[in-house]
Amino acid sequence: MQIPPEQLNKRYYSIGEIADMFGVSKSLIRYWEAEFDLLKPHKNSKGERRFTPANIEQFQIIYHLVKERGFTLNGAKQELKDQRERAKKQGDMLKTLKKVRKLLVEIQSEL
Repeated sequence: MQIPPEQLNKRYYSIGEIADMFGVSKSLIRYWEAEFDLLKPHKNSKGERRFTPANIEQFQIIYHLVKERGFTLNGAKQELKDQRERAKKQGDMLKTLKKVRKLLVEIQSEL
């Protein structure tokens, strides 16, 4: 299930709205919130969950892994961890490539 970001035009969404969007129960959302560190909606003074569009995108990733791709919860947690590690490695690699490029430009200008 893919919800385009442009459809998320409100600042906050209730847990009921999220449940309706994804066709899941509120209890499943609360359970996943407890299971996944990635999913941390804001809570108002009454303790009601308020999901931002960013929270919905995070929920969508978890939903995709568990419901659409058939990952177990532990498998989904591992996949999310692996994705973060890959992103970090890619960022590190990009920094290294920029340094190499800068060095090559300096060498070229000296020639």
